[in-house]
Amino acid sequence: MTPSIEAAVKIATILETNVGYLLGETDNLNVLKDSSMLKRLNDIASFSKKEQEHILFALDAMITKIKLGSI
Repeated sequence: MTPSIEAAVKIATILETNVGYLLGETDNLNVLKDSSMLKRLNDIASFSKKEQEHILFALDAMITKIKLGSI
């Protein structure tokens, strides 16, 4: 039986984690607990699709540069 999203959220809250972690989508327990990062994500989500694409393109480029620099 598959639990509802509400049940999954309740379980994640009790375990002090997030639904993504429960689903195996991330190994980072705190990825969405940082309120400033969550605010940024919510801000981005409120923008138009085109604006989101531009922001994520730039962000992906910066992340790739940092990852390549650490190799």
